[in-house]
This record gives sequence, structure tokens and C-alpha cells, in this order.
Amino acid sequence: MYNTKAYSAVSATAPLASDTIARRDLTEHDVQIEILFCGICHSDLHSVRNEWGGTVYPIVPGHEIVGRVTEVGSAVTKYKPGDLAAIGCMVDSDLTCPHCKAGLEQFCQNVILTYNSPDKHLGGVTYGGYSNSIVADERFVLRVPDNLDLAGVAPLVCAGITTYSPLRHWRVTEGKKVGVVGLGGLGHMAVKFAHAFGAHVVVFTTSPDKTEDALRLGADEVVVSRNADEMQKHAGSFNFILDTVSAKHDINAYLNLLCLDGNITLVGAPEKPLDVAAFSLIVARRSLSGSSIGGIAETQEMLDFCGQHNITADVEVIPIQKINEAYDRLLKSDVKYRFVIDMASLKSE
Repeated sequence: MYNTKAYSAVSATAPLASDTIARRDLTEHDVQIEILFCGICHSDLHSVRNEWGGTVYPIVPGHEIVGRVTEVGSAVTKYKPGDLAAIGCMVDSDLTCPHCKAGLEQFCQNVILTYNSPDKHLGGVTYGGYSNSIVADERFVLRVPDNLDLAGVAPLVCAGITTYSPLRHWRVTEGKKVGVVGLGGLGHMAVKFAHAFGAHVVVFTTSPDKTEDALRLGADEVVVSRNADEMQKHAGSFNFILDTVSAKHDINAYLNLLCLDGNITLVGAPEKPLDVAAFSLIVARRSLSGSSIGGIAETQEMLDFCGQHNITADVEVIPIQKINEAYDRLLKSDVKYRFVIDMASLKSE
């Protein structure tokens, strides 16, 4: 066991502050990583403030981790010191259930999340990436293409895979018409991926001033969703729509834009249930589904795809000393499009 610097919160109302946490010594299959950058996901904020319940304090958030391997266990074969590596939302699972065997570890009933999950090695709960160092099983460590900006890579292992996975699952390819609802941390990645897959991409937003940015990111068209005439022009024409909005909204307005056998997948998580009109689904055999992150193999596939197509997240890099300010700005959607912490700033604490 060794100690490393971190930022933690001790209660739902306490600010994140400097702390020292314990990390386990390496087992034979473990990889130790010096964390260089860590993205800030909105779920970090929800967890710190216990808005979903079940938070164990102190909590060290962070599951968008990019760094450099510093040490490996005796049985590790995939990594060596000096390699670039990433860790996303999971650090372990039972590896034996049907989901794990199918490469869908994210659906394992015994999945261990990167933070605030039971820590079978040290007791207590797992601690995330707002720290200088982390240790994880090599099977949950990801290779990072060396041609990409590391700060922009960090959000890929959460926001990236959350959008890449459903686009792949619903076979978004050249010739498909794809909608993206919302242009935030998730939405901007969805636009980049759908564009790279060759689809015709339409962004739906309530903010006309996002038009220029949406086109820059790869959208072919932008629709202001409050404009009924603009919406009607697209009725019955979409093969797939990815809905990234986390506030309550009229899902039927988007269901009616789907063509025969079209699908809307939710990756945003509104606090209140959405009202779904049965006829919005019935009339064209449409479907409504949800999606989480991807498994380890699919996440690696996504990172490799990003390396081939030079795709990273649009980020604002901050020192960790500005983390509480970043949380306040995140609540106001005041970031384009993801905060990333430069973990070198923690060394000065």
C-alpha cells in the first residue's frame, strides 16, 4: 500500500479539497498509472452531492483518466512502463458472467466502478482519478493512441464511448440520416462520430447561437427544436436519433421524426420520466431505447478509431485548484464541451 495526493469531498455539501489517499500495492495483473489528465463528468457532480443516493464519503471522483504507466505486475503482458494508458468508468467485474464473456462488462451485476464501488483490495470504496496515481487490473486498462492530444483523450473513455456505442449498435453508416439532440459534452462527441461514420448529421438544439459550432463539429444541418416548422420539415425521415438531453423534454416531437423502423436512443438521464405517446411508436414500428457505456473491447475499438480519424473531445483544461468553480460552471452548462483537470497541478499541493 502507498499514499498519493487526491482531491476529495467529505460530505454532500462540502467543497472538494486536497487529501491523501491509499492505493494498493500491485498484484501480478495490476498496472500502476501516473495520472496526467482527468475529465470532469456530470456524474462526478451528481455523486459528490449525493444526488443519486448511495455516496460513501470521503469520495474521490473521476472516471475519465489518461496517464502513463509507471509499474506493472509480474504477469502483465499488455503494458510496460512508459506506455500511455487510460481508465474509464470500470476497474473490475466478475469476468465470469455471460455479460463479461460477451465483452459487455458494463452490464455485469458485479461490476466495480472506478469510484464509490466496494474495494475488494483495501476495503471501503474505490477512489477515482482526481489523484496523482491509480492502480487497476490490466484487463480494465486501455491503450491510448500516441498521435492524440492527451487532454482531449480523457473524456473519450466516458463521453466518447457513451455516444460511440449506440451509434455502432444501431449501425450508423454512410447513407443514414442521424439526429443528435443537444450539443453538450455528449452531443458534441456524437456529432463527431456520426460525421466520421459518413452519416448525414442533423443537430437539434434550443439555442440558435450553437449553429456555427455544430457545423464546425461536423453537422450537416442544425434545427432549432422550438421552431415547429423546422421540425415538421424532417418528419418521418431519420434512421436514428441520439438523445443526449438530461432535462425533461418532449420525446414525442423526436419520435415523430423517425422513419419506418427508426430508433431513438437515450443517453441523457432526465430526472423525471418522459411521457411517451403509444401512437408515436406504433405508426411506423419505431423504437425507443437506452444505452450506457461500452465494454472494454468496444472502448478500445473507439480509442483506436479516434486515433485513425484524429478525434478528441473539445476541452477546457483547468488546474485542480479550480475544481469547485468548474462544478459551479458545469451546472450552468458554461463549458465547451468538457472540463479536464491537468493533474500536474496537484503536485503543488
